[in-house]
Amino acid sequence: MASSFLSFFLLFITVYTADGFLHYAVDQCLFNSTELNDIQYIRSYYYNKFEYTRFDSRVGEFVGFTDYGVGNAKYWNSDPAKVAAMRAQRETYCQHNIGVYYSNVLSKSVQPTVKLHSTTPSAGKHPAMLVCSVYKFYPREIRVKWTRDGQEVSSGVTSTDELANGDWYYQVHSHMEFTPRSGEKISCVVEHASLKQPLVIDWDPSIPESERNQIAIGASGLILGLILSLAGFIYYKRKAKGRILVPTN
Repeated sequence: MASSFLSFFLLFITVYTADGFLHYAVDQCLFNSTELNDIQYIRSYYYNKFEYTRFDSRVGEFVGFTDYGVGNAKYWNSDPAKVAAMRAQRETYCQHNIGVYYSNVLSKSVQPTVKLHSTTPSAGKHPAMLVCSVYKFYPREIRVKWTRDGQEVSSGVTSTDELANGDWYYQVHSHMEFTPRSGEKISCVVEHASLKQPLVIDWDPSIPESERNQIAIGASGLILGLILSLAGFIYYKRKAKGRILVPTN
């Protein structure tokens, strides 16, 4: 499974001046593999949200982006000890911190919850569609596919991007155009780092979801009606027992 481009950064200087301007520097460690062999270390200096000088480990020296930044970079690059110390940050700062974060955060995973249901699109579209919804998984990388009788389905399938929930978890929804066929087996297959083997959810076409809902509503109404009828009958019998008949001429 392809890994994402990740970054680790630290805001290490923040200075507010009297007139509200902001000066700060940011250290970044960029990488896209678990081996961490391709780490790129960057330190950026900002004034009022504008970057004016940067050190990039791939360049190996300071670079300026403004007149002041160019002069600043030239001055720092003239100091061999400072340049050597910055070049060493890729290993001493990035390698250590990313190793800690990767082992304690990025390597952790959470198994997804999968729900499979059908829906009926508006008139003029396909008669029905199956929806495979995958919730609360981490990390973000995931693969959701459909199979029909064990063969992967490629046509008539659309999926959303991995959507962030805002709580470190993600969700994704895959749709497949669905025309029922007798005796077929349709499955939603989920592959994720948290799973030792793909998670397979089979579609049960025995009773369509809309019919199951109608049956459930009808059964609830019938039970409620029986309860009310029984309560009325009991009330009537009790009233009848307490009634005294008075003969009339």
